[in-house]
Amino acid sequence: MRRAVCPGSFDPVTLGHLDIVERASKIYDSVTVAVLVNKTKSSLYTVAERMALLTQVTAEYGNVRVDSFHGLLVDYCKDHEIPVIVKGLRAISDFDYELQMAQMNHGLAGVETLFMTTNPLYSFLSSSLVKEVARYGGDVSTLVPELVHTSLTERMARP
Repeated sequence: MRRAVCPGSFDPVTLGHLDIVERASKIYDSVTVAVLVNKTKSSLYTVAERMALLTQVTAEYGNVRVDSFHGLLVDYCKDHEIPVIVKGLRAISDFDYELQMAQMNHGLAGVETLFMTTNPLYSFLSSSLVKEVARYGGDVSTLVPELVHTSLTERMARP
């Protein structure tokens, strides 16, 4: 069985994230979307909330499951016998950082990294940018799944 992991913070999940997950699900038999637990970073959504949103918006793919991890991604990969990390690249600046990570992950555990170029529709898109636009009342409905847009609108409306 060909297995891969798509890691990230997904705070919140965007259509750019889903584009990569969907494309990976067509290449691999099993894809795990792994939500990073980073206690030093302030997040809009809890890990449980991000996992619940991801589970709902990836349900249609059939071979995608959602999990969380903390620590080194390669340790998660070894523990779950996942030999490939799938990462989306938006720009050359992403490549510089991700190449170093890919080489380190391969050196540490022999885990391969597959880079997918992002759909040009989403090349500018990041969770941070979505949160900032939403925080100031901007329309992000074309950048996130409908379920996430509803949740984000409600979250930002709170005092």
